[in-house]
Amino acid sequence: MVVVPLVDAPAARSILARWFVAAWPSWYGPGGRGDAQADLAAAARCRMTLPIGLVALDEDGTVLGTATIKADGAGSETGVGPWLGALLVGEAHRGHGVGAALVAAAEAEARRLGFPDLYASVIPTRTLLSRAGWEFAGSAGSFGRPLAIWRRRLTPG
Repeated sequence: MVVVPLVDAPAARSILARWFVAAWPSWYGPGGRGDAQADLAAAARCRMTLPIGLVALDEDGTVLGTATIKADGAGSETGVGPWLGALLVGEAHRGHGVGAALVAAAEAEARRLGFPDLYASVIPTRTLLSRAGWEFAGSAGSFGRPLAIWRRRLTPG
C-alpha cells in the first residue's frame, strides 16, 4: 500500500465521490448541502495549500481509502486547526491498517507544512486516533450533535 496526494491520483476521484455519497448521505446525498465532486476537486488542486487530499492505493492502483487535511471542519468553531477530515476506508479494505496509514500520512503532511498540531472531530470517540497517539482535546457541538475533538501534537511542546 502507498498513500499519495490526491492530485497525483486523479482517477480515484470518481470512486471516492461515490464512497462519500454512500458514507455521508445526509451531507453528500440528494438534498444534502455537500458536493463530493467539488470537495474532492478542491482537495486535489495542489500539495502546498489546504485542503490537501490523500489517497491510499494498493500495488495494483486500487483505491483503498482517503483522508483530507483542511483548514476547517466540524468543530472548527473552537478556533483551532487544521483538521483531518473525510477519513474513509472502503468497506472491503477495513481492518487492514489503511486508516492508520492515512492518519500517519496526514500527520506527516501537516508536519511538512509547518503546523504544530492537527485536529479531528469524531462521533463517537475514535480508538484509531487514540492508538495513533492522538489526545482527547475537548468537546464541541456542530450540526446539532456533540463531537469529540482530538489533537495530535506534531511538534514538541
